[in-house]
Amino acid sequence: MDKLVQILKEIRPGIDFENQSGLVDNDFLNSLDIVALITEINDEFDVIIPPEEITPENFNSAKAIYELINRLQK
Repeated sequence: MDKLVQILKEIRPGIDFENQSGLVDNDFLNSLDIVALITEINDEFDVIIPPEEITPENFNSAKAIYELINRLQK
């Protein structure tokens, strides 16, 4: 989780990703941020996020993103 939060902070500094929810719903992350994040997740965690998994629910919090990564790694 720490590595994911670090990646998020590099993409969008100044947001408390550990405690913030509604990242997509509240426009903390936009579509370009999501694309950058998916690329970083692919490189760092060696997972490919399929298009059907790119939903606001899966990217609305660091916890949701981390759960997505864990699910895809299995």
